Amino acid sequence: MKPTNLLKIAAITLITSSLMTGCQADSASTTTAAADSAAVADSECQGATPEVRNAIYAAKLKNARARNLGADWEANAKIIEEAEQAAADCQNVRAKILANKAEDAATEAIAALQTDAPTTTESPEPAPAVDDSPYLGGYLVVGGDNLWSIAGQDTFYSNPFMWPLIYKTNSGQIKDADLIFPGQYLYIPKAKGPARAGAVAHAKNRGAWTLGETESSDLDYLNQ
Repeated sequence: MKPTNLLKIAAITLITSSLMTGCQADSASTTTAAADSAAVADSECQGATPEVRNAIYAAKLKNARARNLGADWEANAKIIEEAEQAAADCQNVRAKILANKAEDAATEAIAALQTDAPTTTESPEPAPAVDDSPYLGGYLVVGGDNLWSIAGQDTFYSNPFMWPLIYKTNSGQIKDADLIFPGQYLYIPKAKGPARAGAVAHAKNRGAWTLGETESSDLDYLNQ
């Protein structure tokens, strides 16, 4: 073979090798960029920021105080629920606005109640008590709490087997009856005859359970 032919073959081989290397590099670069974009997308939504969590917690504390003093609290509790949902959806700005709104409203309700309090030492005639609320009150969950212990408190039922009532009323924020978290604000419903009996029966015949899972027996109870 002539030397010129050998040079041509060598040149063609070098060019082909360079093109293959360039394509592989471009493919690797594209794959890395796509992976980086996916990682950024996954890290964008991290739930509520510490500032938002603190705002929601402050609103809950203020609303609990309003309830204890007899001021209106149920409307604010619904706003707090909206704030928690917004925080869970990573809408932190909206969540903080709602939390601040609920806290301000609770503060105003407390102030109005204190302003309307009688300043004389005379004891006014007590007005007939009218309680149309379906709740005994609310409860702010702290570390170590569970539905069993809350239901057993003298403030509420004094009977731990009544915990399914609390679970059913708050099923929108309790996914597993065996797992509640500090900071959750639970509504404690009044216990009436059939509902009371049904709750106790479910608690005693619920069967085996696994932490972190929603048992089928609990789903059946919620659908009753």
